Amino acid sequence: MSDRTAERSSESLSLFLCGDVMTGRGIDQVQRCPSDPSIYEPDASSALAYIGFAEERNGPIPRAVEPSYVWGDALAELASRQPDVRLVNLETSVTTNAEPVAKEINYRMHPGNIGVLQAAGIDCCVLANNHALDWGVPGLVETLDALREADIAVAGAGRTSAAAAEPAVAYVAEGCRVLIFGFGVRSSGIPADWAATASRPGIRFLPDLSDDACQNALQAVRAHRREGDLVVASIHWGANWRQAIRPGERRFAHALIDSGCVDAVHGHSSHHVRGIEIYRDRPIFYGCGDFINDYEGIGRGESRRHKNRRPDLVLAYFPRFERQTRVLSGLELVPFRLHRFRLERASKQDSTWLRRELERQSKPLGTRVELRADGVLVI
Repeated sequence: MSDRTAERSSESLSLFLCGDVMTGRGIDQVQRCPSDPSIYEPDASSALAYIGFAEERNGPIPRAVEPSYVWGDALAELASRQPDVRLVNLETSVTTNAEPVAKEINYRMHPGNIGVLQAAGIDCCVLANNHALDWGVPGLVETLDALREADIAVAGAGRTSAAAAEPAVAYVAEGCRVLIFGFGVRSSGIPADWAATASRPGIRFLPDLSDDACQNALQAVRAHRREGDLVVASIHWGANWRQAIRPGERRFAHALIDSGCVDAVHGHSSHHVRGIEIYRDRPIFYGCGDFINDYEGIGRGESRRHKNRRPDLVLAYFPRFERQTRVLSGLELVPFRLHRFRLERASKQDSTWLRRELERQSKPLGTRVELRADGVLVI
């Protein structure tokens, strides 16, 4: 990650967080360097089908688009806010490997399209998720290489277990770093044999959310954290489409913060937003939903069963922290709508829907959500 100490003298620091960024399949196919469109799903044999689904619903989508295309209006928001660190959960292998692992859905993006991530100035991609090894160990290794060459840091995966446990590090002010640790939990559908070992590439895997797993996670944090660091634990947990926050998730998140070593919990896996809790002046995002996907035209199967989840409506999360104390000093969420594979600022009606949905889930956690006149949600 780039060193930004020269320009930063503020007493606060800010992050951009979001949920799953899935730049494979249909998104990959509209880029300048698409992969072989062959996929191995029960209902589709070509990634081009997802473009067709979206176009049938919302009209033509351009091809060979600029790398910035999918980010749409989000780029202006990032440019105006200038967050110190930009963090996403990348649920796509960046690879040309043609041998997928045996599973229902496999995501990949051609390495020639890595500019999609660079266009948004992404600093760190978390890879501890259930798609990082969709194209096997060769696909993960190629992903690691592609991100390194693009100067994008990685958290939660590596060529060895030691590398997978290391944080991504951003130098944001003199004497202040942001450390990002990635963890993938079995409950999100990650196979146990995807765990990195001393001799095999893989992800930072947690079999469960037990006290032992928490202490194991904190051991890595304590090994790297220095005084003054802001620490983000980025966790892929829970089943798709599940809204309920399980007691074990809340207990695990609280334990991380109670340790005094973790300042924000960045949860993801569900395809829709889940509740937010402010605990001991630190934010816990139990599920940030999706941010970029190709679900736009899907109107059957799983999506139909969960039609009230609105995966086309997404949020960009902008927490701000006091640099000296690392406590949360502000939290704003910007609503977007995915339309023709491009992020657009959400309408007032859609933003109101998101506010109601997020507050419904967050109120039991003691969190209220308001919608400002400028369309931004505030906590």
